[in-house]
This record gives sequence, structure tokens and C-alpha cells, in this order.
Amino acid sequence: MKIAVYCGSTPGNDPIYTEMAHELGRWMGQNGHELVYGGSSTGLMGATADGVLAEGGRVTGVIPNVALIMGRRHPGLTQVIQTETMAERKTVMLEMADAYIALPGGIGTLDEITEIMSLHSLGIVRGPVILYNMNGYYESMRAVLDNILAHGFGKADYFRDVVFAEDLSQIIKALA
Repeated sequence: MKIAVYCGSTPGNDPIYTEMAHELGRWMGQNGHELVYGGSSTGLMGATADGVLAEGGRVTGVIPNVALIMGRRHPGLTQVIQTETMAERKTVMLEMADAYIALPGGIGTLDEITEIMSLHSLGIVRGPVILYNMNGYYESMRAVLDNILAHGFGKADYFRDVVFAEDLSQIIKALA
């Protein structure tokens, strides 16, 4: 399975984020899943890729032609796909992937995973959409989705394949 992982290119302020990202990557590598991600060697992005590579797995980096991002390119990528824009990167990643996981990250991560959720609700994208709720990171997103439903701006069906996973075992179950 090709799994798109969206997450921060920084580690955040709690070492548990890096540990859990690396654990996810190791599990992916051990189980023959390919990582499709933004191609960075830093932060949670780098930790996830390092975990996959440590287990001999495949890692595809989709990297836009942006100097700051190009400068962080992971040296161990199995495959590199260079795009001209961030928008093109998002399109390539969503078309390549069979499943989508968001780890903690910043505004870019939020942009990417909400677009996936929107396209999923329209039936354009298939496969599970998983928010890895490390340390409750995505509780505020859960509240936003509940608010959308409570105010009649969405249907429960829109979010039936959106999973809030507290740990790796819940991710594994959602991907099965």
C-alpha cells in the first residue's frame, strides 16, 4: 500500500512526536508499505522516512521547486518526484496514495489533510483518512468536525472514513 503521510518538517516541542513518527515509519517499512511524503529530512517528516528506510522500505519524496524545501531534501529517498508548485505536489501525492495519514504539523499539514477530507467527502478520493492524534493534537479538529455536523454544514457520511487514531494499533486497524 502507498501511504501519504502529512506532517511537520519540524519536530514540535515534545520528543514523543518524533518517536511516534519513527515508529509509524518502521511499521510501514516492516510491512511493505511505501511512504509518499514531502521529501524532507527534518522534523517528523524526516523521522517517518528514517523509520521506513531503516526497515528497507520504499520512500517517495514529492518535492516542489521551492528553495527552502529543496534544501531539506532527504538524501535516502528511493524515488524523487519534483513538482513546480505546492499545489502540484498535493495533487501528485493524493493521486499516488491508497491511504492518508496526518501526524502533527503546521498550517501546511492542515491544508493538505483538510483538502483530502474535502475530496473524500465528494467521493473523489478513496481510502482511509487518519489523523494521528498524538498527545491529543487533533482534538480541536475533532471539535471542528463535530461543529460542522451540529450546525448542518455536513453529514456524518462525509466523515465516516476519517479516523482519529490514538496509537499505531488504531492506525493498523484503520488500514486493514
